[in-house]
Amino acid sequence: MGDYHVRFCERLGVKFPLPTRLLTVICKLNHGIMEQIKFEKNIAECLEKNFSRFSKYFEFKSKVFRFRELESLIFQVNKCLIFELHSASITLTNHILERLLKLGLIYYEAGIGAIPVKKWNTIFEEPNRKYIDIPLGKSIELCRKFELITIEEKEFLFDIIRKLMRNGFSHSDPSKILAGLPDEMVAFHGNFSGQGEINQMSLNQKVIPFIQAEHMENFANENSSFYFDYVYDLIDKIENRLIEKQK
Repeated sequence: MGDYHVRFCERLGVKFPLPTRLLTVICKLNHGIMEQIKFEKNIAECLEKNFSRFSKYFEFKSKVFRFRELESLIFQVNKCLIFELHSASITLTNHILERLLKLGLIYYEAGIGAIPVKKWNTIFEEPNRKYIDIPLGKSIELCRKFELITIEEKEFLFDIIRKLMRNGFSHSDPSKILAGLPDEMVAFHGNFSGQGEINQMSLNQKVIPFIQAEHMENFANENSSFYFDYVYDLIDKIENRLIEKQK
């Protein structure tokens, strides 16, 4: 397990792909088209299983008006978690994080008090120009500079979240997530008919797309809710710090 995996696990208590998968059976199965009745059953099962756990997030209310911009996105992530759409949840959580940091910078400069409607254009134009298109790394650095995040949060966001979660899903780069896995895995190729030989082979699991996809799906399944919890908590922390700074 690589250093990124270890640090992420220590921080959030999450699970990662196993460091090695020595026995893997590769097979092909025919998946029929999901019928509507099966789809409805799956939705009902997910609601029964997950709604009570995640329903608290439907009550998101910010202490001031400013972060209401995130309510719709939080609502969407929560639905993804309830219906076990884990990769979608991580990707949307990435969006919330990047938007949160930029909003923090914009409101740090514009202020969080009541602003007359006729002044909206002039108040927000310059902060929007300065911060709206900056990359995630720059947002993290500036939020730390203005003390909207702590040193520990800055390091975690920059070294772990940016490289694993944002790059891994929003940029479709699985390299950091798979870094702790061995290059080679032993696999067996055959069929379920009992006819023919079962052949052992060595595969590089880090470069074969469908094996990458399997690991990424496992990672998302294990970590999507923990990641959302972290970002959801960060919203509250940044908002509290903005309030304190502008009293």
